Amino acid sequence: MFDLSPLYRSTVGFDRLAHLLDDVASFEAPTYPPYNIERIGEDDYRVTMAVAGFSNDDINIEVKQNVLTVTGKKSDKQETRGEFLHQGIAQRAFERRFQLADYVQVEGAELNNGLLHIVLRREVPEAMKPRTIAVKTAGNGNGKTIENKKAA
Repeated sequence: MFDLSPLYRSTVGFDRLAHLLDDVASFEAPTYPPYNIERIGEDDYRVTMAVAGFSNDDINIEVKQNVLTVTGKKSDKQETRGEFLHQGIAQRAFERRFQLADYVQVEGAELNNGLLHIVLRREVPEAMKPRTIAVKTAGNGNGKTIENKKAA
């Protein structure tokens, strides 16, 4: 465990980062349901979760303050034709949280063959993208060219 109090005293505006570091230090990763995170393009990502036995109505996806939360809860009305001799498919309630980077938006979600696919896209605003600034010459319009010369 790290003591981050010196970081709090000597920085301004990094409290969110410090809180994230605190959370990571005390975080125990849940193991259910299993998931993958894929990069499918330069700014496109996909989270795939194995949610066998859950329907669209059993799953809730919410984004709030850069946190993607996926919850699953089976409805009380279970359709069983008899008693279980072995129940290996968990179907237990779950909540899985993913911290999203700035400018990452959820594009959509699809449930297919027991896999929940959540498509994410990073869209950096034009004002935040790097840009090249043209350098103009001042004065009479005759620009000087600076040449690189090797020192003798």
